[in-house]
Amino acid sequence: MEFAVVGWPVDEPRLRLDYRRFSYAGKFVTGNYGIAVARGERPDQPDTSPSGSLPSLPENLDESAFDRGMLAAVAFNVDRTESQTLWLRYLTVRRDLRGSGHRLGPRLAAFITAQAAEQGYDCVRIAVNNAFSYQALYRAGFSYTGRQTGIAELILERPAEEPAGVSTAEYQQGLDEFRNREGLSTVEREFLAAHESADPPDRIAVDSGVSNPPSSSE
Repeated sequence: MEFAVVGWPVDEPRLRLDYRRFSYAGKFVTGNYGIAVARGERPDQPDTSPSGSLPSLPENLDESAFDRGMLAAVAFNVDRTESQTLWLRYLTVRRDLRGSGHRLGPRLAAFITAQAAEQGYDCVRIAVNNAFSYQALYRAGFSYTGRQTGIAELILERPAEEPAGVSTAEYQQGLDEFRNREGLSTVEREFLAAHESADPPDRIAVDSGVSNPPSSSE
């Protein structure tokens, strides 16, 4: 398995994800974002969602229409007003790998942040709408800013070159935002209850083994 930058926003890369296996698949074919991926075989076994267990494809599509070997992907763009800030917009993990313990989401977020630092970016941000993504991004070195988007997503950020400083109070502030929301699932309520008064999670190491194209500005 490797982590790789497919292209930076100026390169207008495109990625054909299987929409049956990945959320936000349509966001990766527009050319509007940079893209980074985790690809290869699952660490312990190959795809456990065989074609027979997935919805049928239309007659004009077959498996060859999609880029193979994708485990996770993230789309990102430069902030419109802060040219040294990179936004992670769509972070998606193959459905059968979510919650598998491989932590592909935070590992990919940490990887692209390290790559952003090499490209000269100072800050990386992301907005999340659930406690599980919040926890994952804390593992990737992000912290809650206390701000939210117009659609009530919590904004997290970190310096590109090093993890953000964190505190239990700040971490719990973000979890409280989710605790106060209506319509939580049983799994979400159980997660939030289990992390009452908990410290922020441990940070993960940045993965190497990179196949990374040069910046188009070089």
